[in-house]
Amino acid sequence: MNYKDNGKVLQNRRIIDGAQLYDMLIECPEIAHNAEPGQIVHIACGEGTTLRRPISICETAGDCVRLCYEVRGKGTKWMAERREGDTVSLLGALGHGFTPRDGKVLLVGGGIGIYPLLSIGKTCQNAKALFGFRNVSLINSLELFENNGIETSVITDDGSSGRKGFVTELLRDELTAGGVSQVYVCGPKPMMAVVAKLCAGFGVDCQVSMEERMGCGVGACLACVCKTMFRDNEGAEGEKYKRVCVDGPVFDAKEIIWE
Repeated sequence: MNYKDNGKVLQNRRIIDGAQLYDMLIECPEIAHNAEPGQIVHIACGEGTTLRRPISICETAGDCVRLCYEVRGKGTKWMAERREGDTVSLLGALGHGFTPRDGKVLLVGGGIGIYPLLSIGKTCQNAKALFGFRNVSLINSLELFENNGIETSVITDDGSSGRKGFVTELLRDELTAGGVSQVYVCGPKPMMAVVAKLCAGFGVDCQVSMEERMGCGVGACLACVCKTMFRDNEGAEGEKYKRVCVDGPVFDAKEIIWE
């Protein structure tokens, strides 16, 4: 069930100086108590922004929802200007989230894609996070994972922290070592495509959190579709467009047509 809630902003802080990244904590009991890992909320962003903005839920705690986001336009700029005590209108929790699995799981994130992985990581007994950033100045929020008992391993494009390379290299090492039962991934689409291919090659299940521009958030406008593959009862394969806001944002990686 979806809820429309007028939430109270308890915190809205800039995460690091080198990027327009913010951490907003909102008191909104109905959504907080009913959200599942990987779901999103649609937040109204003031006058002059007709459409709500979709933001992945980072985590829930008690009556509160944490949203970590990057300022990318007028709507998220409005969000960044909210102060403690302000009221915001939320619709959620929306969409299909991550499916929890037993065993060793890997959380694979790139850039701002790390945030939606916290909620599913907290539900797992044995989770390890593999994160990629462009450089050391952009590394952030590792404590959110480590404080919940999730080991983190970081790689940077330029080698300014950890290994030099891409997060898919860390993933390959883990898959080669074996024992991985599930991979959850969120980040740039090209990165997720490589992760999906690696997991398929090692026979490991992978769930991906897709990002597309959204309109209504409830599946009516068809603005946020992605191309997927399906197989009918007779085994014939075909292509089908699915709505990220309703059918996703989380999909089985094998469903997605990445080209």
